Amino acid sequence: MTDPVKESFRTGLAAEAPPAPAALAAKVRTLTPSMTRSMQRVAEAIAEDPAGCAALTVTGLAERTGTSEATVVRTARLLGYPGYRDLRLALAGLAAHQQSGRAPSVTADIAVDDPLSDVVAKLACDEQQTLADTAASLDIGQLAAAVAAAATARRIDIYGVGASCLVGMDLAQKLLRIGLIAHAHADPHLAVTNAVQLRSGDVAIAITHSGSTGDVIEPLRVAFERGATTVAITGRPDGPVSQYADHLLTTSTARESELRPAAMSSRTSQLLVVDCLFIGVAQRTYESAAPALSASYEALAHRHAPRNTR
Repeated sequence: MTDPVKESFRTGLAAEAPPAPAALAAKVRTLTPSMTRSMQRVAEAIAEDPAGCAALTVTGLAERTGTSEATVVRTARLLGYPGYRDLRLALAGLAAHQQSGRAPSVTADIAVDDPLSDVVAKLACDEQQTLADTAASLDIGQLAAAVAAAATARRIDIYGVGASCLVGMDLAQKLLRIGLIAHAHADPHLAVTNAVQLRSGDVAIAITHSGSTGDVIEPLRVAFERGATTVAITGRPDGPVSQYADHLLTTSTARESELRPAAMSSRTSQLLVVDCLFIGVAQRTYESAAPALSASYEALAHRHAPRNTR
């Protein structure tokens, strides 16, 4: 049965303000892989030449990209703008931002014969861009709502597989150290059987870059139906996982290449989001979090003390 409160929340998502011009480039990079090919041509054009595209009418941009006016409008809406006029204004703002002197980011694929010095430089550049894109596209309102729910939760369950599981374990470990009850589930069967025990006042967090990982979506769906507050950390906010998420936290990724799989770049952005979530929770629960964190440090201090070798 559909929860009317959750349904009203989702209806409100459609009324969110469009992304600021500075966040447009990040939005394009995040959503382009999930677009149709014709919409990708529109997205690629505005990413490559925002100033030129801002000067075009909807008909002009459709002709430039070999698409239709309807495709241009659909692309604008997918990027978060009510219509093409709003997208043009954002493109003009983005062009002005780029012309203000900010150096363009440079990324390049890592080749099999690249020296390690180049590998380090290229990875550092891509990681920096990934973090900047994630920060720009992260909805602070959604983050604040997720923080508020987690800070008062009776219990927090976290679901993820592969690299996303490692991120989930990192978040659970942090939350445990400030006195919250948090568990990261790598086994999909255990994730579902634990989700069945959740109820209102609990929080379930799904971490899936693709937004379509069945082993992550299933326990989130169960938690959602049991009345828990659900959060999805995903690079595809239009993916199936969004159906069962009360709060969506969008991540970005650098370009995937042969030697740099999606799991690497998605992990970088996911770690930033879970760190933001953790810090927000620690701030809201500071009176109990600070003593708990100190106690955990004290309990482990002897393990880090230098050994007496005499």
